[in-house]
Amino acid sequence: MREIQIGGLVSFTTIDYPGKLAAVLFLVGCPLRCAYCSNPHLLSPGDGEYAPDKVSEWLRSRVGKLEAVVFSGGEALMQGDTTIEYMRTVRDMGFKIGLHTNGFYPDVLHRAIDVIDWVGLDFKATCGVYPALTGQGVAYENMLRSLDILIKAKKDFEVRITCDPRYIDKDNLMEIMGILGARGVQNVAIQKYIPHFEDEDNKTTSAQREQFFTDAILREKINGMFPSVIWREG
Repeated sequence: MREIQIGGLVSFTTIDYPGKLAAVLFLVGCPLRCAYCSNPHLLSPGDGEYAPDKVSEWLRSRVGKLEAVVFSGGEALMQGDTTIEYMRTVRDMGFKIGLHTNGFYPDVLHRAIDVIDWVGLDFKATCGVYPALTGQGVAYENMLRSLDILIKAKKDFEVRITCDPRYIDKDNLMEIMGILGARGVQNVAIQKYIPHFEDEDNKTTSAQREQFFTDAILREKINGMFPSVIWREG
């Protein structure tokens, strides 16, 4: 089996795994080409910058100091069983395993589900907008399959919606909330879009990005639909 390809590492975070002190591993490769991608250098598969044996050695040095390791990307599950086996290695060290995923690989998620303790799943837009945003015609369907796997497995997870005003408005957001509410999702995070690499001809304004967070009525409606709603503005 090919070695895991690691393209980035955050040595300490308190926000990427709820309630845990964690490190984040950014894996190389992603099937999507999202307009607001913040890690474009990780999109194409290739050799990672971090040697897996060195990362493992470093993680062993953090046992007792960190509680969890989050696998992110790119798309962490694009490397399939290689990712799962490395997750097992890290879990055997005593860490909780977190996953940030766009849900594109539900079959891989199903195989990995017993190794993972917590998941942050991206729900990017309404069905009709998904292909334009992600560059993939099956991304929406695959994401919903991944969501249903998490629900059936009774995993601890959060569904995250990044509100890029070029691809989502308040009505779209409420439509997504309705889908999640109907499935019994418990934890939702509404995330402000941060423009990292905007096209000169398709820029957003501060007011457009903040409209979801300054609308008190919208916030009250969404807060009343779920046991836990996080509004991430930073």
